[in-house]
Amino acid sequence: MAVDAFFEGLSIATTPEMLVWLTLGLLLGIVLGALPGIGSPVGMAIVLPLTLPLDATAAIILLVAIYSGAMFGGSISAILINAPGTESAAATTLDGYPMSQNGLAKNALAIATTASALNGFLAAIALIILSPVLIEVVLAFGSPEYFLLAILGISLITIVTQGSIVKGLVAGALGFMISTIGTAILSPRPRYTFGQFGLYEGIDFVAALIGMFAFAEMMKLAARKQISEDDVEIAGSVRDGITTIFKYPMTTLKSGLIGMGIGMVPGSGATTSTFVAYAEEARSSTKDGRFGEGDPRGVIAPEAANNPTVSGSLIPTLSFGIPGSGSTAVLLGGILMHGLQPGPVLFGEQLQITYALFISLFLGNVLILAVGLTLIPYASKITELDTTLIIPMVVVLSYAGAYTLNQNWWDVGAVIVLGVLGFYMVRNNYSIIAFVLGIVLGPIAEENFFRSLQISGGEYTIFFDPINRPLSFLLTLAIFLILFGPFLKGRVKRLVSRN
Repeated sequence: MAVDAFFEGLSIATTPEMLVWLTLGLLLGIVLGALPGIGSPVGMAIVLPLTLPLDATAAIILLVAIYSGAMFGGSISAILINAPGTESAAATTLDGYPMSQNGLAKNALAIATTASALNGFLAAIALIILSPVLIEVVLAFGSPEYFLLAILGISLITIVTQGSIVKGLVAGALGFMISTIGTAILSPRPRYTFGQFGLYEGIDFVAALIGMFAFAEMMKLAARKQISEDDVEIAGSVRDGITTIFKYPMTTLKSGLIGMGIGMVPGSGATTSTFVAYAEEARSSTKDGRFGEGDPRGVIAPEAANNPTVSGSLIPTLSFGIPGSGSTAVLLGGILMHGLQPGPVLFGEQLQITYALFISLFLGNVLILAVGLTLIPYASKITELDTTLIIPMVVVLSYAGAYTLNQNWWDVGAVIVLGVLGFYMVRNNYSIIAFVLGIVLGPIAEENFFRSLQISGGEYTIFFDPINRPLSFLLTLAIFLILFGPFLKGRVKRLVSRN
């Protein structure tokens, strides 16, 4: 079945239509990633409602292409003007901008392009090879396991993201609460609708994503000054930049493994993986390294980790419906909006769609290499776009996109309210990702919770039965350790110190 699905996915991914959407998504992602303050979550959130007329496979390929393209695009402004277009490119500024100041901007851009694309399609190959194992793992999950996995996803986010555990839990709980607005999942009872028929369908999660990412980010961008530099000089050699990658093969491969490994952990994201890869390379190269002064390995490490993180993050998103970053949260929204279901369906009867996505990810990184190296002489033009023109365009598209979802003005209101909420949440160090996960995973957790109780006849032991459902027991134990482990660890340390 897997072999047949692979070749069917290959035929889907290589059709002219899919290649057009893939190329369009990559170009859009590169431009959005190069604009400081925009990035992939904003771009994907704006495009998401516009994909409604598209076939499900084309829509998902377009969104993933934007995600992958933005990962590379963020390095352009990071290297040229010391303003990372995406958070994940912040580590690239540490040595990329000094290289640019030293007259090696072309070298740094070529290094970033080659490292990102090379490890990107190696990670895509690894994803295809790992897929048979993922199929077996996904099929072992039932309703109790999916409920516990949703809770585990929220728990992991609260630990991995910045900020206190309490603030992460509050943000996740608030998202869960908002997801309960509307008609109950397993009964026709309206909840928190206040007699407004426009709320009977609840707050559309796509509108919530647009508000929390696109609208909130535009408020944040409007509050700061325009970042630009006139006459950015692009000097150096593209050829020397490409050959530099092959002088440090261990750095490239090690960073790719770090990126893919961290990408698999919900809540970590590309920002974590790029900084970890940079720190590891700086640690292992202390003898001859000049990090922070334009060391090429300081560009290779984060850029070699960013696109493998995309591949790694697709594993929990497609397998269990648990996104680990803003971009994968928007991607999950697109998957659900187009009637696809993460888990057994995407790795069962719709396995060909999953393979088409993996193959498109591979082809996309080949295109990143070709497009990226071609754009290097003109890269400074991208960074000169005025954000005062971009902000009103994004806001208008956010409103239009939200209304087209259901022709419901309550969705437009949700964009504004949640956008303002997201803006102040970021200011006060509350986790946006935990909040969005609460909205996305809330219905999944609720549905599987009640379905599990129907299966067990109302017995809660189905969630922690080590004999009949060992997987549920292990997930419950993991949730307990993640939530209460830090407190228990502190108590144990105090007891040991007293003794």
